[in-house]
Amino acid sequence: MQLLPWSHASSAGFTLRGWHSPASGKPVLHFLHGNGYCGRVYQPLLEHLAEDFDLWLCDVQGHGDSDHGGRFHGWNRSAELALEAFAEGRERFAEAPVFALGHSFGGVLSSLMLAQQPQLFQRAVLLDPVLFSPAMIGVMALSDVVGLGRLNTLASKARKRRRQWPDRDAAYASLHGRGMFRGWTEAAFVAYIEHALGDTEQGVQLKCRPSREADIFGSYPKRLWPSLAKVVTPTEVIYGQRSYPFVAKSVARWCASNPHVRAQVVDGGHCFMQEQPTATAERVANFLLQRS
Repeated sequence: MQLLPWSHASSAGFTLRGWHSPASGKPVLHFLHGNGYCGRVYQPLLEHLAEDFDLWLCDVQGHGDSDHGGRFHGWNRSAELALEAFAEGRERFAEAPVFALGHSFGGVLSSLMLAQQPQLFQRAVLLDPVLFSPAMIGVMALSDVVGLGRLNTLASKARKRRRQWPDRDAAYASLHGRGMFRGWTEAAFVAYIEHALGDTEQGVQLKCRPSREADIFGSYPKRLWPSLAKVVTPTEVIYGQRSYPFVAKSVARWCASNPHVRAQVVDGGHCFMQEQPTATAERVANFLLQRS
């Protein structure tokens, strides 16, 4: 799978970067990663999808090779900036049809993009999007007011995450099969070690600072449910049976209120696409290309 680097000097004052396939005339798949990751962490999944699609991978602010960019500009602004970068990059692909794919945080950003530009994508697949329920958003908003947003469990865990290792072998030994990586295929885990870590004079470190991961876990998208109501792009949400309990409830709520959205539950956890990249790629392509 050949990928070429791109960069975009964003209107927010920092540079977004990512990767794209050489244009071949195939449909284009716009992909957004989960919090703490970057596009190329999903290499095994994307290699399968590259058989049917040209790829556009965007690393969000503070992730992968994109600039840290100072304060986190928020979920909604991140979706706008991804659209802005793609508006510039889409010219490479001429008139090829465009589809959307996103995981977790990137799945929510993709849903906000669908609401903002309904005509851009022909179809979309969201992989285990962290769709916070209205009640959860109410609690988060209140937490913001009283200063508790930084204390939520995921944000606290992210802040304590180890960031540096002497080399990639040490990072591999430290992380393999543990925590969120449990159940990942070897190829998916190796892609994380290769692409989510950057080289430094002291060894290697996470490209996404734990503090930035915590910024995201400690915040939420504004006007999420009004945005979800606006989605008219045919969309499939695929989520893991062992994912966060709120995901299944929120997906059911969205499907019940929006006829353009359908759902599919699969075996696995929140990162099921890293556990079963081949099967996931097949499900994604089947829906996007309307195969039986």
